[in-house]
Amino acid sequence: MQPKNRIAVSFSGVSRRFGDVQAVDNVSFDIADGEFFSMLGPSGSGKTTCLRLIAGFEQPDAGHIVVHDVNVEGVPPYERDVNTVFQDYALFPHMTVSENVEYGLMIRKVPVPERRRRSQEMLALVKLDQMGSRKPSQLSGGQRQRVALARALINRPGVLLLDEPLGALDLKLREQMQEELKALQRQVGITFVYVTHDQGEALAMSDRLAVFNRGRIEQVGVPAEIYEHPATAFVADFVGVSNVCSGEFAQRLAGSAQAFAIRPEKISLTAAGELVPDGWLSAAGQVRTITYHGATTRYAVTVDGGGELAVMRQNSSDGRAAAAIGDAVRVSWPRNLNQPLAEPA
Repeated sequence: MQPKNRIAVSFSGVSRRFGDVQAVDNVSFDIADGEFFSMLGPSGSGKTTCLRLIAGFEQPDAGHIVVHDVNVEGVPPYERDVNTVFQDYALFPHMTVSENVEYGLMIRKVPVPERRRRSQEMLALVKLDQMGSRKPSQLSGGQRQRVALARALINRPGVLLLDEPLGALDLKLREQMQEELKALQRQVGITFVYVTHDQGEALAMSDRLAVFNRGRIEQVGVPAEIYEHPATAFVADFVGVSNVCSGEFAQRLAGSAQAFAIRPEKISLTAAGELVPDGWLSAAGQVRTITYHGATTRYAVTVDGGGELAVMRQNSSDGRAAAAIGDAVRVSWPRNLNQPLAEPA
């Protein structure tokens, strides 16, 4: 039995440059065995390069990468204890679903009866056990993604790498597949390393996540920590919606120029003359725009003296708005909900 604190993947001072572009800049982190770990960030932030470094498709210019106690620099992809699922599925169109799933075992010259048995096990695991004779073109996008997962899992890798695997799916199917992927990961117990630019996806699925920006990691933590306690202005702004306040604006709101973030749903929106409880910060302003989101409504409030705050309100059962465009209002929130930021906004 493996120790619970075993490290599946470890980066130590890893860098990778492409010409003049520093894609990964002195990155260090550990991923625990059996963890669902996401690398989140915008395009060009370095997350996909890190995934390719784990897979062996790229080699680091500096630093060390260890996968299950093996230093993998120079080790070719096919000799690493990893497998990769891509966004475009990379299925062979001329093969059946079963043949696609068996492909890795065929390359390893696993006997046909064993290949067939394990293929059926994998297809049952991803709920496609009746689809083995079909071609990929006869499947939906979600079904093709499940085939790609089964093909990757049949080789029993220690680490499964997933490169934006749900990016090509529509919203409803993507949300369904998020639940299925997380349930599958718990069932098989394999370490999943998941790359995405979708903050909601990362928050919903991950045990922990690393937020990337310009080749570096801004913050690593569990989803609630990343959302509720962003360490930097970038994290506050990129993960969810946040009001990032700094300089003179922060000084007027909180009495200090120290940059801070406050989530829109933490802010109360009331009529201009309403009293504010002790220990709360507040500002007068005027509603500039109102955006209806179904369950919630977002109000953009121009604060007297300059600056703007977003306020998110749960919609009431009677459908009445909290304010109208042009209304004079007061925004307020408990001072202790301010999240100090480690860098200027």
